[in-house]
Amino acid sequence: MASKSPPPSPSLLRRIVDLDTAISLRLYTLTHPILPYYFLKTLEISGDGFLFFPLILSLLLYPLTLSTTTETSNNIFLINLLLGGIVDLIVIGSLKHLIRRPRPVYNKNMFLSFSVDHWSFPSGHSSRVSFIATLFYLYSDFVKDILIQLKYDLFVDYLMLIVIGWAATTSLSRILLGRHFMFDVVAGVFLGVLEGMFVFWIFNYVTLTSFLR
Repeated sequence: MASKSPPPSPSLLRRIVDLDTAISLRLYTLTHPILPYYFLKTLEISGDGFLFFPLILSLLLYPLTLSTTTETSNNIFLINLLLGGIVDLIVIGSLKHLIRRPRPVYNKNMFLSFSVDHWSFPSGHSSRVSFIATLFYLYSDFVKDILIQLKYDLFVDYLMLIVIGWAATTSLSRILLGRHFMFDVVAGVFLGVLEGMFVFWIFNYVTLTSFLR
């Protein structure tokens, strides 16, 4: 009787996906009974596009009481955030549609904004908060000036620590809530940083080109 040939070994991609799935489940299982759900849910809401876009548009329509020069810089910063948000929607939505990785089976109580939100890779929340943190870093001196003018001097020295801490915690919460796998979040953070740098470079390049004409 002929012996059965051994099954083919899984591909490298399959092994990476299996490792990602196992680590993500482990993190979710270890922290699920410890961290309060409302805390993780608050982080999820803070990085949601349904909060981000109305907030940016509101600040553009109802500007802060600042000096004329600072107000102009404020509008440039907000326009960068708005443009970055649009770029992020296009990039993440396209990748989700093309790759179509299902979300973790233990993902529960999630509100789906768009049809592409059925898919897991990459994490849109992670990319959004990462590009916000990147722009805050690139415009940190300007943002500190605004805080000083608004008499929020206490937060000036801790600005980047707060923003980066929020972005990192929100990204991590996507795994702990069961919304995404670990590699979804890592990819989202990487893309968000690139989006922030891209928007900053494009806007400054266009501004400089217009000035030199």
